[in-house]
Amino acid sequence: MKKLLFIYNPHSGKGMINNYLTDIVDKFVKNGYRVELYPTQKKLDAKEKVIRWAEDFDMVVCSGGDGTLNEVISGIMEMEDRIMLGYIPAGSTNDFATSIMLPKNMLESADVVMKGMPLSVDIGSFNRRTFVYIAAFGAFTDVSYMTPQEMKNVLGHQAYIIEAFTKLSSLRSYRMRVKTKDIEVEDEFLYGMITNSVSVGGFKGITGKGVILNDGLFEVTLVKKPQKVFEMQLIFGALLGLDVKCESVMTFKADKLIIESVEKVPWVLDGEYGGSPKKITIRNHKKAIDIKTGISKLLNK
Repeated sequence: MKKLLFIYNPHSGKGMINNYLTDIVDKFVKNGYRVELYPTQKKLDAKEKVIRWAEDFDMVVCSGGDGTLNEVISGIMEMEDRIMLGYIPAGSTNDFATSIMLPKNMLESADVVMKGMPLSVDIGSFNRRTFVYIAAFGAFTDVSYMTPQEMKNVLGHQAYIIEAFTKLSSLRSYRMRVKTKDIEVEDEFLYGMITNSVSVGGFKGITGKGVILNDGLFEVTLVKKPQKVFEMQLIFGALLGLDVKCESVMTFKADKLIIESVEKVPWVLDGEYGGSPKKITIRNHKKAIDIKTGISKLLNK
C-alpha cells in the first residue's frame, strides 16, 4: 500500500479536526493509503517531523491554519526529493486555501486531497526562512487577522476600514530602501506586503488583479507615508482594490527584492511573527511545491 503521513494541529479552528478525524482517515484508506497520524505538540513540530519522516512516505497531508501549513512546507522545502502535499484547512483565515480553491468543509477538502489536481506553486524565502503566501511589515500587518470574522461577514470591506481606523493613532513609518531588478526606491513606508495569494486576512482583491500562483512573481504593495491625513482614505480604497488613484500606494511584480531599513522592522510571515531584521532578501522559488488543489487544469499548463 501507498503510505501517507497525516500531520494535524488538534487545536486549530477550535479543534474542529477532531470531529472529522475518523472520516478523513477512512477516505484516505479507501483510496489505497496506509495512514500514519501525528498531532503536533509544539511550535515547529510539524516542520521537524516532515524533515525526519517524510522521505519514507508517498504523500504528506497537513491540517491546521496558515502556521501549520507554513511549517510543513518549510520542511518539504528542505527535502532533496520534495513530496506531494495535501492540505485540509482548519484555521480561522486560510488565505492560501482560498487561493487554491479548497472547500471550507473538511471532508470535501479531504476528497480534494485524494482526487484534486496537483498544482506546482511558488514559495517564498525571507532570508533563511520560508513563507507560503505573504511577508508583510508595518501599520496594518495585524488588521486583517485581528478583524473579527463576524464583522467581515456582515460589513465586507468596510470591516477592514473600521479596524484599520482604530490603528491610526499608533501609525508609524519606516525609512526603507527597496530594490528589484527594475525598481529602486527609498522612502518612509507605513506598510508593505509581498504576496502570492488572491486574499489576505480573508479579504479577496487586496493583493491585486491577475494573481497567478506559479508565474515566479510576487505581487508587491508598498504604502508611503501620506503627506495629508485625508490621503488615508485614498490609501484604504487603493488597498481594497477600488478604482482609486493614490500616489502613496506603489504596486508592482517582482521575483526578488532586497529591502534595507535604518532600524529594525517587525515582519509577519503567513500570519506569524517573522523577526525584525534590518536587511532582507526575498526570493520567489518558482513552482517549488506540488499541492493538491481544486483549480482547473488550465492553470497548471
